Amino acid sequence: MAHLTVAVVEDDPGLRELLQEELESAGYDVRAFGAAETFLKHYRNINAALVISDIRLPGMSGMELLQHLKQQAEPPAFILITAFGTVSQAVDALKEGADDFLTKPLDLEHLLVSVERVIDYHKLQREVAHYRASQRGNSGPGGLVGESKIMRKLYDEIEQVALADGAVLIQGESGTGKELVARALHQQSARAEQPFLAVNCAGIPAELMESEFFGHASGAFTGAQRERAGLLREADGGTLLLDEIGEMPLALQAKLLRVLQEGTLRAVGSDQEQQVNVRIIAATHQDLEARVRENAFRADLFYRLETFRLRVPPLRERGDDKLLLAHHFFNQLRLQQDKTLLGFSPAAQSLIRNYQFPGNVRELQNAVERAYTFCQGDWITPEYFPERMRRATEVTPSTIANEYDKDSDWATLQEVQERYVKQVLQATEGNKVRAAKILGVTRRTLYRWLASVSTKDN
Repeated sequence: MAHLTVAVVEDDPGLRELLQEELESAGYDVRAFGAAETFLKHYRNINAALVISDIRLPGMSGMELLQHLKQQAEPPAFILITAFGTVSQAVDALKEGADDFLTKPLDLEHLLVSVERVIDYHKLQREVAHYRASQRGNSGPGGLVGESKIMRKLYDEIEQVALADGAVLIQGESGTGKELVARALHQQSARAEQPFLAVNCAGIPAELMESEFFGHASGAFTGAQRERAGLLREADGGTLLLDEIGEMPLALQAKLLRVLQEGTLRAVGSDQEQQVNVRIIAATHQDLEARVRENAFRADLFYRLETFRLRVPPLRERGDDKLLLAHHFFNQLRLQQDKTLLGFSPAAQSLIRNYQFPGNVRELQNAVERAYTFCQGDWITPEYFPERMRRATEVTPSTIANEYDKDSDWATLQEVQERYVKQVLQATEGNKVRAAKILGVTRRTLYRWLASVSTKDN
């Protein structure tokens, strides 16, 4: 069984210790707290699948804790216990979202059955929620995912440009999703029922490019045994995406400009002009204006294309879209792989937020797929992401030194130890056996450290 973390919030030390021992013997990792406020300080770092809380606690009550957790995006399962149980209390607890309500003195066998049932039920609920989220589709047109202000602006531009019928220039770094933008333009246009073809100009040898785009007549050159229509005619009535158009030779650019201006083309080896009705969408990661100044791209073609120019922002400019996309790819993988992961740990979410993703959306998708595939626990933690991501977001000693100018700003050795222990526990998802092994101490020593920290926090 995967090591799931259960949080126990109980102010009675004896019962708290008993619950911890009983649950650990059943294979759970247990974090015990004497007050709800103390638990909430550590909530985001322990990834609790279940919270077992007394109703009567010093300070915040168990019911108030339940209400607080139910406001979270993915709240844990919750079991309330009390020595003063009544039917009305049980009904109130269940109405507030508790998964079960147990009274003291506890039947430990019943407790373990309830814990297993509640966790399994929550896992099923989460799987259903992830499936529904994946079925609902995306927040933007054409498969685009994002809710940031800069993406909302792009969606509005797509909607407006789609209504026109002129050529479009899409600019953006590699991996930002330029082809998805092109597909969105096609799907929202009057040509939506007609063909959409995409070709990467950088992937076609220069000597074959003219025939690939414009077609050729039978016998036009050695090996041309049959007539070929070419991509422009195959996309007739629809849309043709020319990705990396900056790689197109100048001579071919002149022929493309004629298609845009006159709506006609001449196949290789043919002496006849043919009419073609196709919308051209060009995409590039290059600075075409600079290419024009270098005489590497035709100015007249550039000005014809830039009438409708769209910029696809890099992922680093999109804020929390990083996490939205990560969850989107996570949901897709849940449908493809036979694994029931719960999601990203808080540390993994922090890693995704802080990493700049020079490879943009494509890099994020690959990183999530790698992490999902190799993850052995219930939560995806930073260790499953590529090393370059972890290394790029590490805090260096020089950074730390710059942040602490006064002697009083520095942590004591004991505080450093406590922080390190907490980081190791977070990285191991609360698995005390693994944590003790990493720290090079016995499990009993680790428990003693945790007990002293818990006492101090209380």
